[in-house]
Amino acid sequence: MKQALSNFLIIATMALFIGACNFNDPEEPVITDPTVKTLAIPDGFDFSTHHEVSVNIVDSDNYAKYDIYAYSDELNEVGTETFENESGEIVTETVYKSDVLDQLLFSGVPVNGVLNQTINLPKFYDKVYIRRNENLNFSSSTKAIVNKEVNYNPDQNKNVTKAKSVKNVTDYLYCVNGNGQLFQVDPLSGVLTDLSDMPMGSWTCAIDQENKVLYSIGRSQPHPLMKYSIVNQTWSTVANLGIGGPRLDFNVNDGLLYFSNKDKLYAFDPATGAELNIWNIIGLHDLNGGDLAFAEDGTLFMCTFSGLYKLELDGNNEYQSTRISADNLPFKPTSMTFDSNQELWLADNLNSSNLIIMDTQTGGWQYNFGESANNNTSFGRAINDLTTFRVFADAIDETDTDGDGILDQDDAFPDDAEIAFEFFTPSKYGKGTIAFEDLWPSSGDYDFNDAALSYKATAFLNADNLAVKLDFVCNIKANGAGFTNGMGFEIEGLTPQQIESVSGPIYTQNFINLNANGTEANQDHAVIILTDNVNTILNEITVSIRFSEPITTASLGVAPFNPFLIVNKDREKEIHLPYMNITSLGKQSQDFVGVNKDVDGNFISDTGFPWAISIIHDFKVPKEKIDITEAYNFFSSWAESGGVDFLDWYKDNPGNRNEDLIDQ
Repeated sequence: MKQALSNFLIIATMALFIGACNFNDPEEPVITDPTVKTLAIPDGFDFSTHHEVSVNIVDSDNYAKYDIYAYSDELNEVGTETFENESGEIVTETVYKSDVLDQLLFSGVPVNGVLNQTINLPKFYDKVYIRRNENLNFSSSTKAIVNKEVNYNPDQNKNVTKAKSVKNVTDYLYCVNGNGQLFQVDPLSGVLTDLSDMPMGSWTCAIDQENKVLYSIGRSQPHPLMKYSIVNQTWSTVANLGIGGPRLDFNVNDGLLYFSNKDKLYAFDPATGAELNIWNIIGLHDLNGGDLAFAEDGTLFMCTFSGLYKLELDGNNEYQSTRISADNLPFKPTSMTFDSNQELWLADNLNSSNLIIMDTQTGGWQYNFGESANNNTSFGRAINDLTTFRVFADAIDETDTDGDGILDQDDAFPDDAEIAFEFFTPSKYGKGTIAFEDLWPSSGDYDFNDAALSYKATAFLNADNLAVKLDFVCNIKANGAGFTNGMGFEIEGLTPQQIESVSGPIYTQNFINLNANGTEANQDHAVIILTDNVNTILNEITVSIRFSEPITTASLGVAPFNPFLIVNKDREKEIHLPYMNITSLGKQSQDFVGVNKDVDGNFISDTGFPWAISIIHDFKVPKEKIDITEAYNFFSSWAESGGVDFLDWYKDNPGNRNEDLIDQ
């Protein structure tokens, strides 16, 4: 540990010779009199905000696709929404969403029963969400990270019987809610599996079984008719209906969507959203809430908050309702669906819903799953509508267009035999940040905005889960330096010969020498220089790296690898993350005017600060000359605890940031 580190945080005024961040001559230092904080960090602390986690899956079945997500119980506030709730009231609510399904890390199919990958996760994640897809039979598990490992074997859970029905059919209940969550419930076990985030929260859903499409109507204006492909797991908008309500089902007999609100029933064309017909409903005792569902014989049933009804069209082209449940129910039904056995499932409108089975002849009912059931099951979320999806064992789509052994429905690139899966860092929809101070080995102002790189790395994997290429998408989001700085990264597990080609970097300064394949020349390991002048990548670029032969992701390592800044066109002057190695062309000992604040050569100053920090998350840098400890309230506590406390100090949580000191 450096001698100058103290056991507590002190404030010291020091007259230092340092180079300014915005002057033109790097050889001419200026005298400043900054107020410098000293951090008492534990010996060896590397300021890492993330850790490598090994995910190990063993699956004895012949074929199943896995999607792995970073998991957090935390819900994010995404704004407010005004809408008519299922009781017919106009309300304005704060909308909260889980980001679990935004945090896809990688996908793959086990080879010889084994799927192993190493991921890079923010340390505040202590679990991963594992979703298994065996020909649209979805199941899932949330697994804790123990000793930087996650081990999963679905064989251990096979004592849970699947919801087998008639005709070799597996039934699943597909559910939606006002929080914009689409998930399934196994009606036999009560196990819940998240499927997708929705474009908008909804009270309604219905499935076109033949085309494997789910429809849902957004709960707020303009009430879009949303269409979800169960196979491709993608959403699209058919049309804006302009009307909303709580009830929806698909009629297999005429291929139309039937929608209801209050005492009206509508027929819509699911292809266009066109309204084709409208009927009055006579005899409902309560017009609020509920759902509608077609039985196998075409009989139309509806529930509202007053119970279950059978609807029949009369000679006046109006639907007459006959109440089947004799009394008002002790719960408020929001949804219902028939399974393959023609059992009628309902859900109530509690924040943690109950699943209920009801008899269509007598109106008798029982709680099957949920807080009111006797099986200690709690979904922990609302079910505002549900519908049945049937998986037929003899109707599996085994199309494999490119012949790579991965079914088209599971293949990210079904027309390319070379690529089947993707591996993301930080995640499919997230970006990470690497931020530098460029005055090493002198002290800096520690605003970390001299060069801040926003990036996402995507490794493209073949059917054997081996990497064939890597795309590094990046741009400079902050550039407070007066120097002409370059930036690159070293893949320490690969030699230059293992790279076939590099495309996309931008060079304008003529001090980088390249091999024929685009890697930097005279390097022992594969080094990719993104640019020799960070000012040229203020807009996003994609640097593509193709490998000579498919490689394991263990050999590739995890992004952002070993990133570094090249200071002011001096190729030997590299600034790295704490405790990372310089490349073959870097020089650890620098000749300069001033005081060397990194005599140990570990890229941590004698006041306890790094010159670079990597955050596998979006990071907003402090404003010019604002110390990171001023902009982020818990940075000091996090660092002095050795990264144990305040793991998410950089997130937009209440109290973490001083917003007026941060660049937006």
